[in-house]
Amino acid sequence: MTDPAARAASPLHRLPRHVYAWPWLVLLSQALVALAWWRLGWGYGLPLLLASHALLLWGVLWPRSRLYGPALSRLPTRERVAWLTIDDGPSADTAAILDLLDAHAAQATFFVVGERARARPDAVREIVRRGHTLGNHSATHPSAWFWALGPRRMATEIERTQAILGEIAGTAPRWFRAVVGMANPFVSAPLRKLGLARVAWSARGFDAVAADPRRVVARIERTLAPGAIVLLHEGAAHGRNVEAIALLLQRLDALGYRCVLPEMLEAETGACRAPELS
Repeated sequence: MTDPAARAASPLHRLPRHVYAWPWLVLLSQALVALAWWRLGWGYGLPLLLASHALLLWGVLWPRSRLYGPALSRLPTRERVAWLTIDDGPSADTAAILDLLDAHAAQATFFVVGERARARPDAVREIVRRGHTLGNHSATHPSAWFWALGPRRMATEIERTQAILGEIAGTAPRWFRAVVGMANPFVSAPLRKLGLARVAWSARGFDAVAADPRRVVARIERTLAPGAIVLLHEGAAHGRNVEAIALLLQRLDALGYRCVLPEMLEAETGACRAPELS
């Protein structure tokens, strides 16, 4: 059986490297801070402590940060194309969203939660049957604590979802999105082991919490540009995600945007250009 990490990765699909270095670097940095505090006093030690923690937190809190490994935040093209990414499903919204995508000849990647996929296997299979792709979005979606998970729990969240989706759909995803977009030093090892590349975004409308579809679409349009990766959600408590996606698809049509998958762009261009990672 081929090791997923050994598979050839395109310039779009970048796997983490040096996956075991970060935890040790974090420990070393804090040891150096402690040494500076002891030898030079708090006047030097405290600013160094705050600066080191600020850097580590930036890697966690900024979804586009590459501190803990590559993160694809847009597609490398000047064409009016966008990659629609839909998080948190499958849900009761999935069937209606699939119908909308069909009506607009649009394709998307559904970043699904493993346990929700297990509860709705038919929805997962329908996503694939209609020509869309699946992404890994953790097994249980621990939104409050994903950023703080240790290595064992982090690996379990990612590996379990990969196994569930492989069993249901017959093929495992190649893309991963961190819960709430927050990574930490322990995310890289399971991603490399499973051949997963991390995906961020460049345009979002906060549709997981905002109930007004027009405001959601207006926010997305303000940061829309060729190659945009658009963050969307399904199954939110306010119940208006389908309306927001319907309005967005209409607006993308009016602006002349095609909704494509990165695999399509790789096929069209040969993936010969390196992506912008930020």
